Amino acid sequence: MEKNLDTLWHSILSEMETQLSRANFATWLKNSRLADEKEGTLFVVLPNNFAKEWVENKYQKNLLGAARNFDDSVKKLEFLVSGQKLDLAPRKVSATDFNKFENKINLEFQTDPETNLNPRYTLNSFVVGSSNELAFSAASAIVQNVGSKYNPFFVYGGVGLGKTHLIQAIGNEIKAHYRGKIKSKYVSSEKFTSDVVWAIRNRRMEDIKKKYRDVDVLIIDDIQFIGGKEKTEEEFFHTFNTLYENNKQIIISSDRPPQSIPTLEERLRSRFEGGLIADIVYPEYEMRTAIIKGKLQESNRELGDAAIDLIARKVKKNVRELEGILNKILFHQEMRGAPVTEKVVEEIIEKAAQNFTRRVNDSQIIKSVAEFYNVSVGDLEGHVRKKEIVEPRQIAMYLLRDMLDMSYPYIGEKLGKDHTTAIHAVKKIDQEIERNSLLNQKIISIKELIFRA
Repeated sequence: MEKNLDTLWHSILSEMETQLSRANFATWLKNSRLADEKEGTLFVVLPNNFAKEWVENKYQKNLLGAARNFDDSVKKLEFLVSGQKLDLAPRKVSATDFNKFENKINLEFQTDPETNLNPRYTLNSFVVGSSNELAFSAASAIVQNVGSKYNPFFVYGGVGLGKTHLIQAIGNEIKAHYRGKIKSKYVSSEKFTSDVVWAIRNRRMEDIKKKYRDVDVLIIDDIQFIGGKEKTEEEFFHTFNTLYENNKQIIISSDRPPQSIPTLEERLRSRFEGGLIADIVYPEYEMRTAIIKGKLQESNRELGDAAIDLIARKVKKNVRELEGILNKILFHQEMRGAPVTEKVVEEIIEKAAQNFTRRVNDSQIIKSVAEFYNVSVGDLEGHVRKKEIVEPRQIAMYLLRDMLDMSYPYIGEKLGKDHTTAIHAVKKIDQEIERNSLLNQKIISIKELIFRA
């Protein structure tokens, strides 16, 4: 059976979207295409030489792994620049095929150039459940009372739980409700940082001030990434103050609450804590089911109730993972031309879980804990007795046991302690995690750093 290259590449990109940050995915893979496949080689087209070199060096292994998840016959990838001819007689791909592919991929990035908002994100399409009810209620109230209620609004939660959807939906709803009279601007913290760096180098700080202070609603995503960047923090602090003093709405997202961002300046942390802080946690079964059905309706596809139930019961981590598994299953269904069986669904979920876990090792866990707490790996692995090292070391011990089932003697030796200290640490964290929601959120955030490593 001839492979549908558009479907295959769309599925591979959906997998990659779960592994990369939004900014990196949009920058490097947004305009990629799958031109052909021959004898186990996929020919990937990128828009220019710089993109080709970057993707080839940085993401080739990830892309190959994602490709093999969908097609076991894939052996390697070849990267080409748009306009470059293939060194083979390729299967003919029509202009219509390419247009369909581009439309399918670019739909997710059809952003408004003035606001940077994606029109697909609306409050109506945001699935509400007990895991995000407070955050959604606050978002709805903000639309009706811009700048005067819940300002600033700080929403936090793990990767793939819908934070970006929600905060962009606020901007889109405000734009529609007030017919463009209230000016909104969405920006990732990475983009804000790069703008500040550019302005400093070119002595154009006034341009940045105008860009981000001359708005009625500023929406900034993943604020945790500005922590430790002094010039960026300073500029954002002054931007925040200017907007707040003029009753302009500020909306912020993060993967953790303000008090858990160790590198964040205290003056910014106190500003964030002065408004409403709402968390989004893992979706419950009913909500996961609703999300699956919503995605099926959105893509105009069908899946049996038994398969939907199986996905909702087995895939619990986050919405992005849920969507990734769903895409794999729909891909198999489309390629086979028949509904998938429960056995096939279970196999796909199990394979995805194995691929996810296989990437984790003890060094990644320790490095991610150190990154989260802004301490050195050497301090965690050494005999340092500093107070600020106690909690991160105990959490590292807990995660080594919980995620990799390592022996207590090994854990103790790895982290500069004996096995009895490791046993005590693991038991302590295991007991506290049930009653300490902040500690639980820290561990969730660290696990997401581990899987992104």
